[in-house]
Amino acid sequence: MKTTKMKVAALLITVMMIGFSFTTIDKITVKGSDTMVILAQKWAEVYMSKNPSTSIQVTGGGSGVGISALINGSTEIANSSRPIKPSEVEKIKARYGTLGVEIPCAKDGISIYLNKANGVDELTLKQIADIYTGKIKNWKEVGGADANIKLYGRESSSGTFIYFKDYVIKKDYAITCQSLPGTAAIVNAIKKDKYGIGYGGAAYDTGVKDCKVKKDANSPAYLPTAETIKNKTYPITRYLYMYLGSRPTGSTKKYIDWILSAEGQKICTQVGYFPVK
Repeated sequence: MKTTKMKVAALLITVMMIGFSFTTIDKITVKGSDTMVILAQKWAEVYMSKNPSTSIQVTGGGSGVGISALINGSTEIANSSRPIKPSEVEKIKARYGTLGVEIPCAKDGISIYLNKANGVDELTLKQIADIYTGKIKNWKEVGGADANIKLYGRESSSGTFIYFKDYVIKKDYAITCQSLPGTAAIVNAIKKDKYGIGYGGAAYDTGVKDCKVKKDANSPAYLPTAETIKNKTYPITRYLYMYLGSRPTGSTKKYIDWILSAEGQKICTQVGYFPVK
């Protein structure tokens, strides 16, 4: 009798082990842009709730960090808030034998953050550039109070840092610009600093005010909204990207296809970003 019970127990354990062997988890790693973390985490959360056999790990660190992780093979998907550099493409080619895969997955407007008590409501692109290069140092030069401007920006590994430098200020940042590790840190600094100015994704603007931006002195001023970013009337509009070493397959392709579907793109607007089309 004892032997029979032992055989039954062994059989049950074997059946359980066989059952577990068929339960495989597909793991997808995503790393990079801090600007995209809110969106990427929401995508992962919703997708995993509908696809419990898929595990998606999302971490930030900056666009450059994500692309470096893609190059060294420690992530499948690199999120970036800036276009990939030619030097990075060459490194991807050396590792994967491809030029990589670029997938625009959302749109974003880079907001210019001001403290709510700041009397300035709008700036031209040139004024913003002059502020961040140190040419304009006092708020009275742009219609504000007689007070020194305090500059806040992202760290050099940030895609937003590079995009803002290349497409907005078009020169080096002033040495007085304080680099902070993430958009949320910039927003928190502006909340406490009446005379501070910062920049970052539109999804992070809680507790500060967005400054209206004008293409030039004779153009209308716009806030970063769904409409102005979609039709590109807001002057600092950009794409957000996913980069891969090669064409996605299997569970990774399924996930990316879902992100680009109507359901995935709808999530963009729910968390403060904008659909890619």
